[in-house]
Formats: sequence, structure tokens, C-alpha cells
Amino acid sequence: MNTLREAATEYIAMRRALGFKMLKARLLFDFVLFLENGDHDYVTTALALEWAQQKLSVQPCVWAERLSCVRGFARYRSATDSKTEIPPGTLIPKGSRRARPYLYTEKEIAQLLEAALSLATASPLKRRTLYCIFGLLAVTGMRIGEVLDLKVKNVDFQAGVVTVEGSKFGKSRLVPLHDSTLKVLSDYLVFRNKFLREHAAEHFFISSVGTRFEQGNLYRAFHVLSRQIGIRKADSKDGPRFHDFRHRFAIETMLRWYRNGEDAERRLPILSTYLGHVQVTGTYWYLTACPELMGAAVHRLEERWEAKP
Repeated sequence: MNTLREAATEYIAMRRALGFKMLKARLLFDFVLFLENGDHDYVTTALALEWAQQKLSVQPCVWAERLSCVRGFARYRSATDSKTEIPPGTLIPKGSRRARPYLYTEKEIAQLLEAALSLATASPLKRRTLYCIFGLLAVTGMRIGEVLDLKVKNVDFQAGVVTVEGSKFGKSRLVPLHDSTLKVLSDYLVFRNKFLREHAAEHFFISSVGTRFEQGNLYRAFHVLSRQIGIRKADSKDGPRFHDFRHRFAIETMLRWYRNGEDAERRLPILSTYLGHVQVTGTYWYLTACPELMGAAVHRLEERWEAKP
């Protein structure tokens, strides 16, 4: 019989062959290491629960995610090891507390961009990179991973579109860009190419060594800048997130449709496609927690009632 580590490797390879990305594969190997360190030869419900709840500082939904990772492997392993126990899916509730979105104002976004360009501790390349990443997030509603994974070949300056490849749910889509955004990206590309000289880099946004700009590096800079402009408390870990740019984009788009007298409900599938959602119901989450949007919807409803004979 294969060892637990060999079985985990086979399981991940099988799932990927079936089309699953298995982005959480590291978690499974972490669980296998946990079993090996304790001289355990097979999976039990008690061990899976103990490992899943190791991190006490996270929300229960993270525990549920960790346990779910073990459950899939346990089902696979039980076919060849009768001692394997499959942990029940009801052991840890999957519900999570929804983060309250932060709705950036135009002034705050302008301040963030200006602060990025003047960040004293960063190199000229990093300052320009931060400026372009923050700006692109604000005007397109793209996911942070989609922006960082963007490659030079994905930006078509002639057609004025960005191709987002293999994002969430494995979908690809085209994201049209305004001329002003294209101009900023074009200037950045010229700047980065001069920095690289004769070296090549496939990713659009790069680090000082020409590799893909790291997400951790981006988060650290964002926290510094958001504290600097006053939208994050100096001693707080909480505050605005990158995902809030996406939330704001969805709300601003809906508000613009309402203000222009367009049928926002009928046009909602367009916004859903632009954001890369598989179903329009995935877009509804972004349209909450905005009194102005709710007010615009109520006003539109009142106009319909008054128009009725």
C-alpha cells in the first residue's frame, strides 16, 4: 500500500487531470506532515478535526475549508485503506462573516495614487508599478490576482482591451479599457522596458528583478499608503481591502445607469460578464451596503408607480 504522502500526490494529480486547479494542495501536504510527525498511518476524524482547528486566530470558515481538504483526500484514500475515516461535513459550520465593504471616494483614490508615486522608500519602478496597479483596480473592477497575473501579451493597445486568462472558475474574458487608462499603461510599459533593457519579462507588472510583482509586497505597500492618507488606522489590522475596489466599481456602474435613466436590472448581466461572474447572482453581493444605490433604486421604483394610470 502507498504511503500517505504518495497517496496525496496521486490524489492531487488525479484531480488536476480532471480539470481541478487544486490551489489548496499545500494544505493537504501540511496535513500529511501533521500525521507523519505524530506517527499516524491513516486518517481519522479526530486527527482531521485537530489539524483543521490548529489555527485559533482565524474564522471558523477557515477551519471548515481545511477540513474539506481532508475530506476529499479521505474519500480517495478509503478505497484502498479500510481504516481511513471520512470526517462528516457537518463537523464545522461553513458560514463566514461577510466583510463590510469600504466604498472609496474619488478623492481617496486620487490621494492613494498620488501617495504611491511619492512613496519615499520605494524605487522609481516600484512607485510606477503601484500607481498603475491601484489605478487599474479602480477603473476595471478586476480581481487582484487577475491584475498581478496580467502578461504583456494580454494587453492589446490597438483594440483597447485586456484579456483576462484562466481567472476564477477557469474562465477567460475581455475587459475594455478607456483611452486614458491605455495611455497610462503604455507609458508604464515603456518605462519598465527601459528598466529591463535587453531582458525579457512576460508579466506586465514586475518587481525590481523583472519577475511577477508579489502580492505580499503589494499588500505591505498598500497598508503603508492607506495609513498615510488616513483611511486606515495606524494601529489597526482591519481597514480597506483590494477587493473593495471591485465592490466600488460595481456600485458606481449601477449608479451611473440609474442616473442616466437606463434599465439597470436589464443591464445587470453585462456588469456580471464584465466582472467575470459565472452567474448574475454572484454580482448581487457587490451591490449591497450602499445607501445611495438603494435610494436610486427606490426613486426608480417610485417613478414607475407614478407612471401607472
